Amino acid sequence: MRIRHSVTRFFGILVIPAVSAAAVLYFGYYLIWGTRGLIALDDVSHKLTAQEQQLASLADQRSRLEHRIKLLQDGAEDPDLVEELAREQMVGSTPGQIAVPRERH
Repeated sequence: MRIRHSVTRFFGILVIPAVSAAAVLYFGYYLIWGTRGLIALDDVSHKLTAQEQQLASLADQRSRLEHRIKLLQDGAEDPDLVEELAREQMVGSTPGQIAVPRERH
């Protein structure tokens, strides 16, 4: 009876710390290397920074295009922009081509 009591006490003393240590290790592992852990957070932060830079670039490009659209609307055409677009269409977008203006008669 005394041996049984000492074995039960021995395992009782060891089981609780072992289960606690296993739980700490399990959650600690997922805290660092898990799908939502610290390493994944760092990776997501880098991806977010890249996406924010891309968004800023696209927003800038959109604002430039909106400005050009406003310059081409009816009644408010900008002659310089119209001439620029006409030259692009006449010459094309091939590098190295030069447009030579002709004298008007």
